[in-house]
Amino acid sequence: MAGRVEGKIAFVTGGGAGMGKEHALLMAEEGATLIVSDVNETEGRQTVEEINGKGGQALFIKFDVASEAEWQGAVEQAVTTFGRVDILVNNAGILAMNSVDKTSADELDRVLDVNVKGVFYGCKHILPAMQKAGGGSIVNISSIYGMIGAPVAAAYQASKGAVRILTKSVAVDYAPHNIRVNSVHPGVIRTNMTKGILENAAGTEAILATTILRRPAEPREVSYAVLFLASDEASYVTGAELVVDGGYTTM
Repeated sequence: MAGRVEGKIAFVTGGGAGMGKEHALLMAEEGATLIVSDVNETEGRQTVEEINGKGGQALFIKFDVASEAEWQGAVEQAVTTFGRVDILVNNAGILAMNSVDKTSADELDRVLDVNVKGVFYGCKHILPAMQKAGGGSIVNISSIYGMIGAPVAAAYQASKGAVRILTKSVAVDYAPHNIRVNSVHPGVIRTNMTKGILENAAGTEAILATTILRRPAEPREVSYAVLFLASDEASYVTGAELVVDGGYTTM
């Protein structure tokens, strides 16, 4: 039985750890060839080695998603190696936990550079390759905090809200080119980003207070949502927001 993304070429940013690693591993299991990128070369190469060790095919490219020039080079390398890119998962991101008054200009710039410009440049430079190939799917990882308010996360929320609306804009512009663009909005996920909070009983209770399933998600639970949007199963889905939050936003 063919995998759900069999024969497709998928590019995953921030694929060295956490959700990004699971997105890459799952798509490889479902038949895709992977381009895995990360600024952490050790972790990124480990993901690639794991995919290749299981009989898959993957290439690692180290680059900073906040750099437009490095994005151009990475896309060129991917297309030169595999001929095209069918799927882009803009997963790379960073977290900053401060209110507006405690957020420095440098901190704001760094969050926006990675979380917004990184997604913008990824879309900008992958789109010509997808157009040439006759279509594709872009999945941008936002957050529930791009949809609702939360304390002490001003820069992060601003960035994830921008990703949400940018996704819709690109979806509108590129629907005529058979390119679908959607966003995924995770809630509380068990990753290195939340490790410090979830190791603390009081922190866990606070962060899960409105999660009606009363537990954090494992990264792969988000990856299945990404896989669906990346696959042809979602052929009539574009400009959409897929929330994976254990019911957090229902309260």
